[in-house]
Amino acid sequence: MQASFAPKERSGGVVGWFVTNIGRILISVFVPFVTFLVLWRGFIFLRDSQAPQLVIVVVAIIWGVGGVALLYLASNWVIEQLPQAWTRRLQPFVFVGPAIAILFWYLAIPTIRTLLLSFQDETSTTFTGIENYVFALTDRVMLEAFRNNLLWMIVGTFFCVSLGLLIAVLADRSRFETIYKAIIFMPMAISFVGAGVIWKFIYTYKGEGTGIAEIGLLNAIVLALGGKSQPWLLIPPWNNLFLIVIMIWLQTGYAMVIISSAIKGIQSELLEAARVDGANEIRIFFSIIIPSIKGTLITVTTTILIFSLKLFDIVRVMTGGNNGTNVIANEFYLQRFTYGHTGRASAIAIILLIAVIPIMVYNLRQFRERKAF
Repeated sequence: MQASFAPKERSGGVVGWFVTNIGRILISVFVPFVTFLVLWRGFIFLRDSQAPQLVIVVVAIIWGVGGVALLYLASNWVIEQLPQAWTRRLQPFVFVGPAIAILFWYLAIPTIRTLLLSFQDETSTTFTGIENYVFALTDRVMLEAFRNNLLWMIVGTFFCVSLGLLIAVLADRSRFETIYKAIIFMPMAISFVGAGVIWKFIYTYKGEGTGIAEIGLLNAIVLALGGKSQPWLLIPPWNNLFLIVIMIWLQTGYAMVIISSAIKGIQSELLEAARVDGANEIRIFFSIIIPSIKGTLITVTTTILIFSLKLFDIVRVMTGGNNGTNVIANEFYLQRFTYGHTGRASAIAIILLIAVIPIMVYNLRQFRERKAF
C-alpha cells in the first residue's frame, strides 16, 4: 500500500506546486499591469484635463511620487512571489530595470533615430548619404562653431578648475569658510537662461550719440573711470571671452565644492609630517595636495569639458550666435527649428555625440582605476 501510495503523493505535490506557482505568476502579471494602467490613466488626466491648475499640480505630485513608489512596491512584490532562487537573481533588477528602460527609451532609441535622420534630406524622405556630414565639417559657420567650442573648452575649463582649486585651498584656511563657499556656489542655483539675462544687463551697450544713458554695469564702471563705453558683445573674438566669463561664474562653485571635499579627505597627519620636514605651503600644494586629489581634478575637468561642448543656453540668450559667437549646439538649434533642415541638424547632433564620447570613456576608465564602481 505504501509503495503504491508514494508516487501519488509525489505526483500530487508536483501538481500542487505547479498550480500554486502558475497562480503566483498570473497574479504577478496582473499586479504590474494594474499598476501601469493606473499610472497611464494619471498621465492621460494630466495631459487632457481642464481641471483648475492647483488640482493638476496636486495630482501631478501625488501621481508622480506615489505612482513611482507603487510601481516599485508592486514590482518587488512580483519578484517575491517567485521561488527564492529566482527572487535572489531578479530582485536587484527591480531597481535597476526602470533606469535601464528609461535610458533605452529616451537615449538609445532617439540616438538611433537621429543617426538614421542624419543620412536623409531636410524632409526626412530622401537618402542623401554623407552629404549632411560634409556640410557639418566644411561649412564656414560650422567651422566657426567648432573653433568657438574649442575656445570654451580650453579657456572656460582651465579657469573653472583653477579658480575652484584656488578658492577651495584658500577658503579651507579661513574661519569664514562656509560664508565664502556659499557666496561662490550661489550662482549654481541660477539657471543658465537666468544667468544670461543677468549678464546681458551687465554688458548692455546703448551706443554713443543716441542720447540714452548707459545702464550696463560694466560700461557704467568704464565711464566712471573716464573711458568710453564699448559694445562688449559685438567685438569678435573678444565677445566669446566675455561669454566664457559667465560659464566661469556659474561653474567655479561646482568645481570648488567637489575639490574642497577631496582636499578635506587628505590625512592631516600627512600634511603635518611634510611641514615638520620643512616643506613650505607651495611645496605641500604641488607635492601632496595635487597628487592626492588627482582623480577628483580629472573628474571635475572632464565634467566641465562635456558641459562646454554642449553649451547652448548662454549663447542663445546673450547673442543668438551672432557676431562670431556661434557654437555647435546653437547651430543645431538653428538648423532644426529655424531653417527646418532635419538632416543637417541630426548630423550636427551625431558629431557632438561623437565629440563627447572620448571624454566619457576616459572618465569611466578613471573611475574603474579608482574602483569607483
